[in-house]
Amino acid sequence: MSTRREFIKDAAVAAGVVFTGCGLLAAAPASAQTRPKRPPVMIAGKRIKAIDVHAHCFIPEAMALLGDEAAGLFPPVKGAKEHYIVLEERFAGMDAQGIDMEVLSINPFWYRKERDLVTQLVKVQNEKLAELCAAHPQRFAAFASLALQYPDLAVQQLDDAVRKYGLKGAAIGGSVSGVDFSDAKFHPIWAKAEELGAVLFIHPQSTPELAKRFKGNGWLSNTIGNPLDTTIALQHLIFEGTLDKFPGLKVCAAHGGGYLGSYAPRSDHACFVSPQNCDANIVLKKKPTEYLNQLYFDALVFTPEALRHLVAQVGAAQVVIGTDHPIPWEEHPVDHVMATTSLSDAEKIAILNGNARKLLGIKA
Repeated sequence: MSTRREFIKDAAVAAGVVFTGCGLLAAAPASAQTRPKRPPVMIAGKRIKAIDVHAHCFIPEAMALLGDEAAGLFPPVKGAKEHYIVLEERFAGMDAQGIDMEVLSINPFWYRKERDLVTQLVKVQNEKLAELCAAHPQRFAAFASLALQYPDLAVQQLDDAVRKYGLKGAAIGGSVSGVDFSDAKFHPIWAKAEELGAVLFIHPQSTPELAKRFKGNGWLSNTIGNPLDTTIALQHLIFEGTLDKFPGLKVCAAHGGGYLGSYAPRSDHACFVSPQNCDANIVLKKKPTEYLNQLYFDALVFTPEALRHLVAQVGAAQVVIGTDHPIPWEEHPVDHVMATTSLSDAEKIAILNGNARKLLGIKA
């Protein structure tokens, strides 16, 4: 097995050939050349580089393993075709947003796949992500894919992702086919993540159990379903004592952590009001709301007031930029932070890049 140093060196050399072959260096459309570039971020006379921890892509070679099924994986949204990265186009989009670096991730679509296929999918995705990051280390970092339905396999995949490929952690869903992450079968994965200092980026895939009620206008499976799924995932990690078992676990939640930050104090009253609905054998070391101060949240909450409230609940040191790029949920992420007048200059700098650097181990 090659070492991380050897892999990164070989990947950087080979990247031009590899990504041209899979279409990642295809000619950019004319529109990519005309998008206005946001002026550099300046705070107190200092140039501040912005890091986006929530950006997506697909790997063509991995999608090819799925045959006809692959076409159905593209989200029904604007920006779907840009999941296949065309570098000039992606860089132009980042520059227009004022984003200097994206931390790429692939939303898990493989939790129901059989072992042999998912082994191939994850290997291809992690290798190609590592090659892309090695070729453009100033613009890209990445979260690995993991086959969480096979915990023993996921442990090895995470170890390889961090030690061999230099990835920053792993992107995971909100559950695995309805099984929550507090389940003991996942504990070896969280132990490995804690050992490696790897970040687990939670990105939900709606809340399938409520599919019937999400029908109708408004894309509620995403509008409500995604934030709800993250909220449930985080609450289980807190209330089941998982965060006490793995106090060094680094968890970052997409979409501002769902609804948890908006109504967190209710959690502190639940077991007092209804002790019969709480497990007396689980004695948390802190109040439920206090665990929010050790979790991380992206700033994809749309308004300065929503960001002010999130920071007031979890702390400015726990918030990072997230855009969902290339899906156009947040096209002005830097301006969103800068427009939040309740933040000090130091807090704005922390959210724009300082927190992400510390969390992910990215050098200045």
